[in-house]
Amino acid sequence: MKPDILYFGAFPDATVAELNRRYSVHHYFNLPKPDDIPPDIAIRVRAIATEANRGLTRAILDKLPNVEVISVFGVGIDAVDLKAAQERGIPVTNTPDIIGPEVADLAIGLMLASARQIIFADHYARSGAWAKKGPISLGRSVANKTCGVIGLGGIGRAIADRATAFRMRVLYNATREKKNVPYIFVGDVVELARQSDFLMIACKGGPETRHLVSRAVIDAVGPNGTLINVARGSVVDEEAMIDALTHKRLGFAALDVFESEPNFDQRLLDFPNVIVQPHHGTAAIETRTAMGQLMIDNIVAHFEKRPLLTPVAA
Repeated sequence: MKPDILYFGAFPDATVAELNRRYSVHHYFNLPKPDDIPPDIAIRVRAIATEANRGLTRAILDKLPNVEVISVFGVGIDAVDLKAAQERGIPVTNTPDIIGPEVADLAIGLMLASARQIIFADHYARSGAWAKKGPISLGRSVANKTCGVIGLGGIGRAIADRATAFRMRVLYNATREKKNVPYIFVGDVVELARQSDFLMIACKGGPETRHLVSRAVIDAVGPNGTLINVARGSVVDEEAMIDALTHKRLGFAALDVFESEPNFDQRLLDFPNVIVQPHHGTAAIETRTAMGQLMIDNIVAHFEKRPLLTPVAA
């Protein structure tokens, strides 16, 4: 008999097909209310697969007495109640390493889109304004500028490596200075922001980093600087950012994540110097398929009593 799997979110077709081939699956797009899971299913569920953005609550886990493993589709685990899992000895896995290059590509794309006004220029040409009004105003070069990176894990390192290809000076902030890294460590986030023309946020989310990018950090980026967030919306004090944009203390913002998703603060749409994206840093077919396979491989390893490939908690 196939083990019962409960999964939350939207996975690639190949992932869904493989889950159905191996397991008896029960799917919810969004996290359900605990009582919405039928008791006869809840008692049979032995594994959970969940998108990082949806995570898993204690209330749902409490309704599933026989869960043995939680496999996260994505690298972020801040939406998973790790304490609840740890109390029951349930291992949690995620899909690191795979996503770094893809999210870094988007971060660099947002930097270029902001500096070279790519989205505005597209609208300008489409609207006929080019023919009527002539060329658009000049953008900004990224070459020979400073790229500051908050968090030098897999994503942050990939951003830093790409920035050097644009002849940028790279600084970084992390919980500690990294060995054998060809970039300059800056221990104070405000000072990092002050020195950066483009400040990239690539650290983990959760309580430890909530509003790490504070009013002081945002003001340090300044009226000519750009704030780019591909990490978690909670890392940025969004109210302080909007205030800085309103009063022209922050030059530009390019955001793939928000404090409230997908219903983000609509005031951000009023600023022509802000680019918004629908939290799609990993949204490439190849990357998402590889993430799905690693998520499944961790579940398979558990049921076959082999070591988990990418455990994050036990």
